[in-house]
Amino acid sequence: MTFQAPATTDQLLHEAESIQLYGKLLEQINKDFNLANEPVDFHPSTSPSDLKIQLHEKMYRLLQQHYAELLNLLYIIDVPEDNLKQLDGADTVVLAEQIAYLVLRREWMKVWFRAHY
Repeated sequence: MTFQAPATTDQLLHEAESIQLYGKLLEQINKDFNLANEPVDFHPSTSPSDLKIQLHEKMYRLLQQHYAELLNLLYIIDVPEDNLKQLDGADTVVLAEQIAYLVLRREWMKVWFRAHY
């Protein structure tokens, strides 16, 4: 069984829910953000659509106002630098959405591997 990252945020969140790992995903996000001193508190009752919106807003704020903190967060989460270099920074809203997906994808990878190995 090999890890295959879902292509979109919605697919990723649906997969996490369908195999009952969504709660673990929320825990992992909370843990890594707190390690980076960017506290978030996603409760187990946070819906996937709310998570998607709140994560996008968080990335947008960090991009706009706290770029060094964003880089630190991405380092702690271990988002591959190559993935970041491939993003188009022309539109900050779109860029924040793409970064939010990369964060979710990396966090999902951690949760998925823990559950399967």
